[in-house]
Amino acid sequence: MAFSAEIYRLAGSVLAAARKKGIRLACAESCTGGLVAAALTEVPGSSDVFAGGVVSYALDAKEHILGVEPSILHASEIGAVSSECAGAMALGASELFSADLTVSVTGIAGPGGEEPGKPVGTVWFACRTPAGTETDTMRFSGDRAEVREQALMHALSLLYGHLADYPPSA
Repeated sequence: MAFSAEIYRLAGSVLAAARKKGIRLACAESCTGGLVAAALTEVPGSSDVFAGGVVSYALDAKEHILGVEPSILHASEIGAVSSECAGAMALGASELFSADLTVSVTGIAGPGGEEPGKPVGTVWFACRTPAGTETDTMRFSGDRAEVREQALMHALSLLYGHLADYPPSA
């Protein structure tokens, strides 16, 4: 898969920072459909710090693979596109891969799927570290491919930003 030079550089920077600090990475993805994992593994040598990823596009995959509670997924006021779901996805992938730092992505890439209060382009992210989980939401514009690429860039940026919080490995 061909990524832009910007994405390739950012993925390389994430991996280099993780390597320098001895951090094991993982991801859980929905609307990005594996783009985060693909970008990271596009960089040679990524296997020394990138443990793996889960593409949990369907609700039952989120529940059965990542352990997202049905009460999150099926509650009309919460659902799969939420802080709660993103956080649970990150936790599930962190546990599955024994990762130090995990990012998750869940959202509505379009063109359909809009929900009340959640227009196309709404994407939730979570980063899980040993200190806990932080969530973030963005509203991206553009077509499906553009929303997914922006979500990929944001997920990689979140990983890179969280790596700055880790002390260098001994």
